[in-house]
Amino acid sequence: MDILISFAIGAGVFFTVGGASFKIVNQGEEALVASFGKYKRKLPAGPHFILPYVDTVSYRGSIKEQVLDIPPQQCITRDNVSITADAVVYWRVIDMEKAFYRVDNLHQAMTNIVLTQIRAELGSLELDETFTARNKINEILLRDLDEATDPWGVKVTRVELR
Repeated sequence: MDILISFAIGAGVFFTVGGASFKIVNQGEEALVASFGKYKRKLPAGPHFILPYVDTVSYRGSIKEQVLDIPPQQCITRDNVSITADAVVYWRVIDMEKAFYRVDNLHQAMTNIVLTQIRAELGSLELDETFTARNKINEILLRDLDEATDPWGVKVTRVELR
C-alpha cells in the first residue's frame, strides 16, 4: 500500500514537472525563453524542454509574412495640394528577439513609421508626379521602410501605395 502511494505521488510530481517543462512551438512561430526575467534563448518550431519554474516562455509570435493595412491620411504635395493616401505593407519578423525586446508595440511603431514615410515622400512630389510615379514611390518606400525597421528585426517585403 505504501508503495502505491509513493508511486502515485512520484507520478504526480513527474507529470507536473514534465508538463511544465515540455513546450511545443507551432510551425511558422518562434518562442523566446527567459530565465528569471532575462532573455536566454529562442525556440524554433518543434518540441522543446525548458527548466520548470526557472525558465518561462516570455513571448510566442509568428515569423510568417503579415499584412499591415495603413489607414487613409491627408498628405500635402510640394505644390500645396491636399491628397488622401493609404497603403498596404507586407512584412515579416526575421529576428524575434529584436522584435520583442527593442520596440514596445511593433504594430503601432510600424504604422507610425509608414505614415511618416508616406507623408515625406508625397510631400516631395507635385500632384501630377504622384499619379505617374506610383511604382517609383513604392520602391522608395520599400527601401526606406526596410532600413528603418531593420533594428527591430523586421523585413519589409512589399509596399503598395493606394
